[in-house]
Amino acid sequence: MQQKEAISKDLADLYKLMGLPLDSVQRKSGFTIHALTETFKDLPFKSIAYRPDYFSFVFLKDARGSYVIDEMSFVVNPGTIYFTNPGNYRSFEWTEIRDAYLITFNESFLKTNVQSNVFEDFSFLLTETVQPKQLPPEQFAEIELLYQLIYKEHLGDSPYKNKIIGNLFVALLLKIKEYFWQDYNPIQEGSRNSSIVKAFKQNLEAHYRALGSTKENVLLRVQDYADLQHLHANYLSTVIKTKTGKTVSTWIAEKTIGEAKSLLKNSKDSIKEISFLLGFAEPGHFSSYFKKHTQLTPIAYRKQNLAR
Repeated sequence: MQQKEAISKDLADLYKLMGLPLDSVQRKSGFTIHALTETFKDLPFKSIAYRPDYFSFVFLKDARGSYVIDEMSFVVNPGTIYFTNPGNYRSFEWTEIRDAYLITFNESFLKTNVQSNVFEDFSFLLTETVQPKQLPPEQFAEIELLYQLIYKEHLGDSPYKNKIIGNLFVALLLKIKEYFWQDYNPIQEGSRNSSIVKAFKQNLEAHYRALGSTKENVLLRVQDYADLQHLHANYLSTVIKTKTGKTVSTWIAEKTIGEAKSLLKNSKDSIKEISFLLGFAEPGHFSSYFKKHTQLTPIAYRKQNLAR
């Protein structure tokens, strides 16, 4: 199969791109579960490279293959569970599949059917690169019981299907947390090895350097920073808040106010010139923004520092 990079909005998009059957993939709920034997009938199979906007768990009771996330390659064998989330380019290859299941889900499904603050209790869902884990048979059996119950409910027609799946999914997440991530600390990952956080901070600094040198003249918004990493804005916001303790908007505001204070104290530029330099279309908008975050107008702040 010819390799190419693709951005897949959901699993159905990805399967369609690769010419795979879509019978087992439902698009409406933001949740899918199916046996991989239903999809991959001709093996070996090698996927295209793609970047999904969904989370996924793969449960390999009896299957072999490998997958690549960015530059890292992982081999998966029977008894393995692996997890991926939005943001990274990846590809996979299957050589044998006798018993394996895939679950995919998006943030909307989690917040609607699991719990609205799901990332507080299950912050490991934001882990960016996770090595597959091969569990002892007794532990895998506990996980298997849960995903099989979810699969059975998914095939049913109960009017409460999504809520039942959501509750079973909580149990599944708790078991996975017990066996994988009891000690996971998102703040620690954010300060040490979160590529999303690092890229966001680099983009933030680069943007304000570009503003300062007049190479750019518009303030970037949350969506703009998400676009720079090919991420959904909600997902970027969740990762940054969880791993740094501050929202993207707070990071932007603190950087903007910091730059504004420096210019007001150290330059002779007018308020109008400073507002345009920082990407504000109107000086009045800049003054309102500055006062909102400092309780002082730019003029008052400048006078206060001149007096000192």
